[in-house]
Amino acid sequence: MKVMREVIKTNCEEESTIVCCNDIFSEHISNFRPILQYGGILFTDSNVEALYHDEIAKYFAGVPVFVMQAGEENKNEETLFALLRAMAEHGLRRNSTLLALGGGVVGDIGGLAASLYMRGIYYIQVPTTLLAQVDSSVGGKTAIDFCGVKNLIGAFKQPILVYADPSFFATLPPREIRCGLGEIIKHGALHRPLFDLLWKNRDRLFDLDFLAEIVPQNIAFKADIVRKDPHEKELRKCLNLGHTTAHTIELSGAGLSHGECVLLGLLYEVHLADMVYSVSSDFMEKLTVLIESVLDCDIRAIDIAAGARLALMDKKNEKKESVTCTLPVGVGDYRIREFPLEEYREKLIQIRETL
Repeated sequence: MKVMREVIKTNCEEESTIVCCNDIFSEHISNFRPILQYGGILFTDSNVEALYHDEIAKYFAGVPVFVMQAGEENKNEETLFALLRAMAEHGLRRNSTLLALGGGVVGDIGGLAASLYMRGIYYIQVPTTLLAQVDSSVGGKTAIDFCGVKNLIGAFKQPILVYADPSFFATLPPREIRCGLGEIIKHGALHRPLFDLLWKNRDRLFDLDFLAEIVPQNIAFKADIVRKDPHEKELRKCLNLGHTTAHTIELSGAGLSHGECVLLGLLYEVHLADMVYSVSSDFMEKLTVLIESVLDCDIRAIDIAAGARLALMDKKNEKKESVTCTLPVGVGDYRIREFPLEEYREKLIQIRETL
């Protein structure tokens, strides 16, 4: 794979350089220590630290390291403030750098901490999961979950550098691959070349060589959207495709990962789109096949009606007692639609009976 460089310019002061290449991190890991040793911190989680303990000990000797307990349930204010406290205790200054090595949770918390500490320090991301490489590491959204609401407290903070290395995928369990494919299929629904590539390779979706091939294209697609609309005023809202229902399922305690919930959210919302806009049978069939070839759960076992009210807490909503959805109506085509809560709930129940 060739090195792919994407520069996301968000304003006159802030840009993010993304480099995607196999083994890019192992080849350049020695370059990070001088950056961090005299004014920086390495932030990671317990899973990554266990997998790469020897590399961290060797290449980051003398660098402050903060390890959070892995898991979405720890993406909260306690972890955030523990990290900020460690940054203060180690004497980080405004010209210091935080390096976030891990998945989306590490990237989100690390980015938010970097945005808050002294009103902003430098921030580098090395995403180790498929989901983080194609989604959360691109675009500068950082957040923690708060008061039972996903990503309620956050800020836009672009990393100065992202190293997306597909060689990390070899350590991921199948469920983590599935999680990343949720966002990849979402991107495909928004972008014809990606959709056609996914459909052509629908029997290779878990093949690591195929994933290494498709990751740079996902990054380039999302980077282009972010470049045009860095703060989600208009165009970037398309990236919320399927996410309203996904967050509802995620918050309802179904025990599914974010990417799995995105797959379910897409499935429900393409049927929702068909109810109100009429989706082409070809798009519906192909998107459904892609989703079902990846998803591994009992769809009907999830009580979608019980969780529907949780959609009111989604931060995309602008009106009280209404739910805002970004609905897929065709490849590269979407509609943003508001539903009264009860209408949204009833339609989800109807869709569940057809799945």
